[in-house]
Amino acid sequence: MANTTFETYGTVGIREDLADIIYNIAPTDTPFISNVGKGSASGTYHEWQTDDLSAATDNKVNEGVAAPAAESSATARVGNYTQIASKTVSVSGSNEVADAAGRSSQMAYQLAKKGMELKRDMEKTLVGTDKAQSAGVAAGGSQAPRELGSVTSWIGTNCSVGATTGAVPTGDGTDIATSGDARPLTDTLLNGVIEDIWQAGGNPSMIMCGAFQKSKITGFEGNTNTARKFTDAESKKFINAVDVYVSDYGELNVVPNRLMLTDTLLVLQPDMWSVDTYRDFQTKDLAVTGDFESKQLLVEYTLTSKNEAASGAIRDLTTA
Repeated sequence: MANTTFETYGTVGIREDLADIIYNIAPTDTPFISNVGKGSASGTYHEWQTDDLSAATDNKVNEGVAAPAAESSATARVGNYTQIASKTVSVSGSNEVADAAGRSSQMAYQLAKKGMELKRDMEKTLVGTDKAQSAGVAAGGSQAPRELGSVTSWIGTNCSVGATTGAVPTGDGTDIATSGDARPLTDTLLNGVIEDIWQAGGNPSMIMCGAFQKSKITGFEGNTNTARKFTDAESKKFINAVDVYVSDYGELNVVPNRLMLTDTLLVLQPDMWSVDTYRDFQTKDLAVTGDFESKQLLVEYTLTSKNEAASGAIRDLTTA
């Protein structure tokens, strides 16, 4: 018997079923920027000073003698160049007035999206690249951009590198480490760098690393530092993660960072770092030359390492 029911397959004019929501799972977290200080810069080369105490000694003098000769040392003056980061949005007149699902204004939506991308770019620059600062140079009519020295270029005192060819940077943002032989992350290696920082006077509270190195910390064997790996009797769940590393010199939060260098682990004292802006986030209208509107998102910023000896790095780690 023939089917005479009029079905949707032959119907003309059914409205499309398009949800009024735009789903985006791209990560927007920026752990380094979110945990360190914020400040401002007053020039394209941002400078500050660091100092240190003389080594502790068994201080003793004879009774009744003249005061010992004065001993003074100058502060160290260091700095970092600002770096300009930018995104551009251009929307046609027709697109802006179109009835688009999930957004009332295409321009506003694109600006919000590019703003998140810009902040991720900053995080990538700070902890996901290994580069020294540069003033930029003019050559053949083209201008090379200024570049800030990333976090790894500022850690020299407590930097662990692989054997044979590995060499630590000077720690003033002007150079980077020389790659050495790759080695796996171990509890001994991590606790050793934390000890070095403590001996230098630092009080680190954060371990920052990528996913693979985070899993290595969770997998440390025969170590009470992994006490956070336990069974929750009430919920009957086995929690297989280490979010707090208990070292001989205090507890440190273990913070995974998707944008970090995969072969590097950072041990940080966050209050000794600051992201300083010369020109804070701003939106600039660009010239209209046709039936479209264009805007530029821009930020000019740099990294301040208030005293690099308060943090540490483990380089040349295996990633698989």
